[in-house]
Amino acid sequence: MNQKDYPNKIIQGDTLTVLKTLPSDIVDMGVTSPPYNKGENKKGWLVTNVKYSGTTDKLSEEVYQKNQIEVLNEIFRITKPGGSFFYNHKIRWEKGEMFHPIDWLRKIKWLIRQEIVWDRMIAANIRGWRFWQVEERIYWLYKPVGKSLIGEELKPKHALLTSIWRFPPERRNPHPAPFPLALPVRAIYSIMDVKKGLIIDPYCGSGTTLVAAKVLGQDSIGIEISKEYISFAQKRLHNCNNETKYVEDEKMRHVVEKTFKERKEKQEFTGRYRKGNVKIDNSQPVLFNYD
Repeated sequence: MNQKDYPNKIIQGDTLTVLKTLPSDIVDMGVTSPPYNKGENKKGWLVTNVKYSGTTDKLSEEVYQKNQIEVLNEIFRITKPGGSFFYNHKIRWEKGEMFHPIDWLRKIKWLIRQEIVWDRMIAANIRGWRFWQVEERIYWLYKPVGKSLIGEELKPKHALLTSIWRFPPERRNPHPAPFPLALPVRAIYSIMDVKKGLIIDPYCGSGTTLVAAKVLGQDSIGIEISKEYISFAQKRLHNCNNETKYVEDEKMRHVVEKTFKERKEKQEFTGRYRKGNVKIDNSQPVLFNYD
């Protein structure tokens, strides 16, 4: 395949193997959620144990983390300088031992630009060993341009959203662990805005990221090992107009009435104390009785 042939394709195969065949510096950004290596033995009152079509989610933790490092480094290679990648994962426990995504993310080539908490609002595996775990992590990874580690500033209408993203998981989907359409829409729209580019999901599953990209006017490339999920993703992409409403609902959250610059020019409140404002003296402690 030539480089121009990659956009708007789903490639069937093992993620790492396929990534190694792709040219460098072709992707503008990406969004994904890989299998979590939950051992295919985790279940609770609300869900049965998760098993994927065409692959296993039961590896030794050492092998799993090594694979994720290699996958993320390959995505780094094929991403253009200045590009971003949003990586959704979660904290897991196995026989009392905690495995945190940061364990392997500290070993990759990407710069970790931000850790976002996805509040799913519902716990899948409900047991009494810990407080109900309703959150997952989304890591905004960044490929620096030269020696600059900061990157471009988000537009105000995107930056106004907080680092806690609150929406429930997708439920009407044959894939066992799909994230909601709002998640890739928010990531892609915030980074790309009106720019056009190529979006990748190396574990594209039922095609949620690809649908988000298409409705937002972006090109995309997906990698998926399961023929079953590819078939479903192709149907979703063909009928993506049915999901436009959900994309527009998310875009409506990206609205700012007045920018920081506009407030400053009109001498309106910008979060700093101006001359004449009351200042609070924090130099002395204040004690309060509570009984």
